[in-house]
Formats: sequence, C-alpha cells, structure tokens
Amino acid sequence: MKLEVKNVSKEFRGISILQNVNMTLTSGNIYAFVGRNGSGKSVFMKILCGFYEPTTGEILQDGINYIKEKEFPKNTRCLIEKPNFLPELTGFENLKILANIQDKIIDEDILLTLKEVNLYKDKDKKYSTYSLGMKQKLGIAQVLMEDPDFIILDEPFNGIEKTTAVKLREMLKDLASKGKLIIVASHIEEDVNNFADVIYEFDAGNVEKIQKKGESK
Repeated sequence: MKLEVKNVSKEFRGISILQNVNMTLTSGNIYAFVGRNGSGKSVFMKILCGFYEPTTGEILQDGINYIKEKEFPKNTRCLIEKPNFLPELTGFENLKILANIQDKIIDEDILLTLKEVNLYKDKDKKYSTYSLGMKQKLGIAQVLMEDPDFIILDEPFNGIEKTTAVKLREMLKDLASKGKLIIVASHIEEDVNNFADVIYEFDAGNVEKIQKKGESK
C-alpha cells in the first residue's frame, strides 16, 4: 500500500489547524506522529481515515483519491482519541458486535487478540468496570482483531502497563514486517524513538520529518 499526502491543509471556521502537509507512507513501515496535544495530530489522522475532508490538497491510496470519492481507505482500522464501547456489555461482547458487521473473523480470533493485548482474563467483565488501561487495550484489540492492512493508533501506550506496552511494540514491529502500514501517534517522543521507522513532528499545524531509522536526528 502507498499513501500519498499532497499539500493537505485544514481549517475550521477560518482557523488553520494543518498547513500544507506532504508525506508518502508505504506498507512495511511504522510511522510515528509526535507533538503536544493540540498540534494537529488527531485532526490529521481523522483526515487520513476519511472522517474529515481536507480544506485543500488530496490524499491518494494506491493512486485513488478516496476522500473525493466519498469513501474510506480500504482495509483500515483506527483508534483515535479515547475508545468508547457499550458500558453494559463485556469486553468480549463489545468486540463480537463489531466483528459481526463484516463477519470476517470467528470468536477464536477475538479471544486470541484479547490474549495478545493482555486483556483475556478481563474479557467477561462489563466495560463500565474497566480501568483506563483496560479500555485502551480493548480499543487496541478492536483495531487489530480483523488483521487490517492499514493501522492507526492514537496514543496507544496511554494508561497501559509496561509489560503490555513492550508486547504491543513487538506486535506492531511484527505486523510491519508482514507488510502492514502502521501509524502511531504520541505526545511523548520517547515512546516511539527506537520503535518507528520514520518520525514526523507536529507543531502548530506544521509537519516535519525529524528522524528515519538509521539516520541521526
């Protein structure tokens, strides 16, 4: 997969959020978006997902301007900002509802993903009883369970314990090695410094590539 971002800007009510963003993202790599809260990361990721249209510019997925076509990027799953599920249902039941939409996976796939994010023992607890970290892990599970080609995770390490964070980094590295295109956003650069192949820094709507694996900053 190749994602081309060309001269993308975004305004809300005349206020500039993103300014002339350009980048090319390809399968087999992990891209990190870093920057303080309010720097434009979440807005940009929502544009990539097709939730917002850019004010100017275009985004092509394998040569197709999917936003112009009023479509979403193909085989994409995302977690942007805080996860939100039905509070009266268990973690497993919430994922089961989502899995039934496309009917691509079976219960065993869901359970395996819950094990991978260290949430299996809590799968039968109601979402309303989940801690911040448990909610975050369930959000990550819903992104990964259907084996998407394009993965977007906003602050995935927020609130989860170190052992799961380490495991998640290894999982994402493995997925990238299998040809997935992965974006991870964080306001803490140290979270991604030795993990991402390419790092983009967001600062007041401006975006700059600051590091590529094998290069000095």
